[in-house]
Amino acid sequence: MAILSPSFLTFQAKKLNLYKITITIILSTISYLAGFQNFRGTISIDATPSSSNTVFRCAPANHKTTKLDFGAHHFALIPPSPVAREHHFPPCDPKYSEYTPCEDAKRSLRFDRRRVIYRERHCPESHEILKCRVPAPHGYKVPFKWPESRESAWYANVPHKDLTVEKKNQNWVRVEGERLRFPGGGTMFPRGADAYIDDIGKLINLKDGSIRTAIDTGCGVASWGAYLLSRNILTVSFAPRDTHVSQVQFALERGVPALIGILASIRLPYPSRSFDMAHCSRCLIPWGQYDGQYLIEIDRILRPGGYWILSGPPINWETHWRGWNRTREDLQAEQSQIERVAKSLCWRKLNPDMAWYTKMETCLTPLPEVASIGDIAGGQLAKWPERLEAIPSRISGGSLEGVTANNFVENSRLWKKRVAYYKKVDFQLAKTGRYRNLLDMNAHLGGFAAALVDDPVWVMNVVPVQAKMNTLGVIFQRGLIGTYQNWCEAMSTYPRTYDFVHADSLFSLYKNRCDMEDILLEMDRILRPEGSVIIRDDVDILLNVKAIIDVMQWDGRIADHEDGPHEREKILFATKKYWTAPNPDQDQGRVAD
Repeated sequence: MAILSPSFLTFQAKKLNLYKITITIILSTISYLAGFQNFRGTISIDATPSSSNTVFRCAPANHKTTKLDFGAHHFALIPPSPVAREHHFPPCDPKYSEYTPCEDAKRSLRFDRRRVIYRERHCPESHEILKCRVPAPHGYKVPFKWPESRESAWYANVPHKDLTVEKKNQNWVRVEGERLRFPGGGTMFPRGADAYIDDIGKLINLKDGSIRTAIDTGCGVASWGAYLLSRNILTVSFAPRDTHVSQVQFALERGVPALIGILASIRLPYPSRSFDMAHCSRCLIPWGQYDGQYLIEIDRILRPGGYWILSGPPINWETHWRGWNRTREDLQAEQSQIERVAKSLCWRKLNPDMAWYTKMETCLTPLPEVASIGDIAGGQLAKWPERLEAIPSRISGGSLEGVTANNFVENSRLWKKRVAYYKKVDFQLAKTGRYRNLLDMNAHLGGFAAALVDDPVWVMNVVPVQAKMNTLGVIFQRGLIGTYQNWCEAMSTYPRTYDFVHADSLFSLYKNRCDMEDILLEMDRILRPEGSVIIRDDVDILLNVKAIIDVMQWDGRIADHEDGPHEREKILFATKKYWTAPNPDQDQGRVAD
């Protein structure tokens, strides 16, 4: 074998090889640039016209689309990912603009009508889940700011007149031009919700901070909860998706906390001892039937010393029975039945906080033991606003293994720091009045909501049923509100009901449990156009999230952790672009105005 030295190459050979190398480099460069341009075109929604853009309009030139200010901050470099090629989420058909997957009217017909079980949550199977983006109705507008939103909403956002006809004489809601007006009326408060609450205040002290959390069963358009907010009382309002169509949607459009729900056969999604006050104003719940299960459920979620307020049939039937179109005998029998239930309830030990698809039972939930007759079961709650930072008895009493008073205090400090950092990056979050309805998808101890308590916002704190610890009871003891949720399923709310969504380590929690894209599509469904999202998680997870939101018409960037670039946990800031369904009066094949 001979090894030839370069010195034996002739000058001509050297020259020929130089030409070949130069040409090869030029051709490779051209090929690379062409391929890179093609690749960029496959992941950008706005780069080229698509079938979705010919039917659904993006923001017109004169629309002030919200943009997040990312310019003055450092962000992780995101290489183009082939994952983005695999995802394509076109707009759903306009008929799905108010789609609530787990309360779908057609699906509900498959279920038992006894005890209105068919109106409970019944979620689609995995093969039935829509892989498209729910559109806003044509003409959708950013809602009014609070407190103006308490009285006004855009008709185009919730285009329903049913209640204006059915409840015309009760002043629930009116249509005035392009607006919906909410005068504060209700079936049992003809003088308005404020006057009705004043009457309650003559019997219960609503001003000293002892009443902070409330629940309204069968809420109508949630005027009771809306007017309690001015008294620093935070109410969860709920009503089924029924013939009135959009009671809960009206409530959320007004900026009032609400969820779709019903008392049927499943417990309400709250832990025991959550609320200071419960309310039913002619909510049509048969309290005395089914061995008193509905009254027992209210007892479970009321704290010791809490109040239950019932107005409407059969209360004061002696005076009102003629107007209720029922006989004196019928009303007297119903009231007697409710009174009998209150005297004949039994006790049995069970898990009082379990409330996700948990059947109601006919026994009272036992309270924690006390040392003396003067003690309050479950511990004395501080008055509001001291309640927010006071150590919850569920922590001081050792109910949550591994969570101490020191942990609680440190967690509160941590979230004040984090929210301050959020506001530096997302100037919209720092802008007073920009957001109203906030959702924390993995709330833990409620630190995110607590850090925002002085802002004109409210936060629905969600504790996933898959979380390591059931901390929702702590959240309520802080004077905040929340619910349980399995994020492999849809939330019991209408589309476009939250201005801002926060998710801390959510995708790590649901890794290998369900598809990331389904959770993101659900976030897209419940987020308003021009609403914002903050997602905290491991950088590898966020890179996958970023690849998916790139094809969902979200603008997003990944920022460093508040403690610096060396942390693996990063933060994704994103905003949902404005787009709506096409004008129904136009040819569907043309681009909407």
